[in-house]
Amino acid sequence: MVPHLVTALNGPLLDLEKKVLAATPAIERWFRLEWQEHTPPFYCAVDLRNAGFKLAPVDTNLFPGGFNNLSPEMLPLAVQAAMAAIEKYCPDAKNLLLVPERNTNNTFYLQNVSRLMQIFRQTGLHVRLGTLDESVREPVPIELPDGSTLMLEPMVRSHNGRRLGLKNFDPCTILLNNDLAAGIPAALENIHEQNLLPPLHAGWPMRRKSSHFSAYDEVVKKFAKLLDVDPWMLNPYFARCGEVDFDNSTGQEQLATSVDQVLAKIRKKYKEYGIKETPFVAIRAEAGTDGMGIITVRDAAELKDVDRRQRSKMLVGRDGQEITNLIVQEGVPTFERISDAVAEPVVYMMDRYVVGGFYRVHEERVPAEEPGAPETPAPGAHYVPLAFAQQHALPDMKAKPGTAAPNRFYMYGVVARLALLAASLELEKTDPNPEIY
Repeated sequence: MVPHLVTALNGPLLDLEKKVLAATPAIERWFRLEWQEHTPPFYCAVDLRNAGFKLAPVDTNLFPGGFNNLSPEMLPLAVQAAMAAIEKYCPDAKNLLLVPERNTNNTFYLQNVSRLMQIFRQTGLHVRLGTLDESVREPVPIELPDGSTLMLEPMVRSHNGRRLGLKNFDPCTILLNNDLAAGIPAALENIHEQNLLPPLHAGWPMRRKSSHFSAYDEVVKKFAKLLDVDPWMLNPYFARCGEVDFDNSTGQEQLATSVDQVLAKIRKKYKEYGIKETPFVAIRAEAGTDGMGIITVRDAAELKDVDRRQRSKMLVGRDGQEITNLIVQEGVPTFERISDAVAEPVVYMMDRYVVGGFYRVHEERVPAEEPGAPETPAPGAHYVPLAFAQQHALPDMKAKPGTAAPNRFYMYGVVARLALLAASLELEKTDPNPEIY
C-alpha cells in the first residue's frame, strides 16, 4: 500500500533527497561497515518528523508496540529480519519467552503481541507469553477481536533459580516487549544463562533521552560529512535541563535558560535557510516514549503561564512514575499530509533491517502537537501502513524529485537507521557490563 501524499518536497529537503539518492551506494556501504563495529538493538521503532525543510527523529523506542499496524505484506520481511536477529544470540534457538506489558486491557497492544508471536513462530520458534503480574498464578486466556486467543502464563525459575521460563518451558531467549517504566521487576534480575533482549539497561529505569540524542549527534555528524550536508537537516537541537518540579518551581530558571538557548539556535538556522515558520520546542520527560510528559512552547516566557493541566502532564508519567528530569528538544513541525490530515511517519526495524512503518494520521491535530503511543491510538487517530518492501530497497531514480513516495520512504528508512545506530552506541556506552556486551 502506498498512501497518496498531497505534499511534495521543496527547498532544503528536496536538495537533501537528491543527495541521498545520488549517494545510495555509499550510504548502504557506510551502514554495512558501521554494523560490523556495532550491534543493533533487537528491534526498534523511530518517530520521524518531516518539516519540509528538515527530516529528523524525535523519539526512539527500544520496546516497540504497534507491530499490528504494519502492512501484512511486510510480514515475510519481518520474519527474515527476526531470523537474523535470533541467530546472533542463539542460532539453535527452539523456545522464545515473550514478556509483554502488564496492561492486558489494551486490545490494540495485545494485537501487537499477537503479531509478534506470529512473526517469531514463522522463524521456527515455539513462542509463549510470560507475565510480570505476580497475581497471575495460573494460565489466563485472553480473547482478541479477531477470534484468536492469547495465553498469559506465570513465570517460574528453574535450575536452582538460574533460569527463567514457564512450567515445562525452558527458553534460551527472553524477549521483552515491556519498557520497564514501572521499574525492573525481581523476576528479570540475575539472568545470566539466557539471552534477555533488549537488555535491562535499555529500559527507562536506566535509559535517558539525552544519552540517545548525544549518540545521535555523533552518528549524524559522520553521516552528514559523507553526504556533505548540514547535520541540522537531520537532527533536532536539544538541551538537558536536569530536575524540574513545576509544583515547587524548582529548576524552572534552568529550564527557561535551556528553552532560550535552543530557540536561539533554531532561529539562527531558520534565518540561514529563509524559513518562515515560528520556532518552538518540546519539553519532554527524559524517560518514556508514550506521548506523556510533553508540552510545547515558543518562548520561555510561556513557562510562567503553564496551567494546572499542563503541569500535571509534567509531573507524572506512565504507570504513575514521577517525572523529574527533562530535556528541551527542537520542535519539528509536521509537513506531511494525507488528504487534510496531519501524517507522522513511524519506521519499524528488527536487527539492522527496516521491516515496515506507518503514518500516524490525525485529522484534528495541529502540526506542532505530539502523538500518543502507537499501541494506544488517540481519539480520531488512525494508522496508514507503509509498504517498505520495494520502496526501501529500490528508490525510484527516474521519478521527478520531491514527488515520489518510494524516494521519501527510502529517506525515512535512512534516517530511522541513523537513530537505530545511535541506539546501538547509546547501549554500548550505558552497559553496566561492557566486557560481556
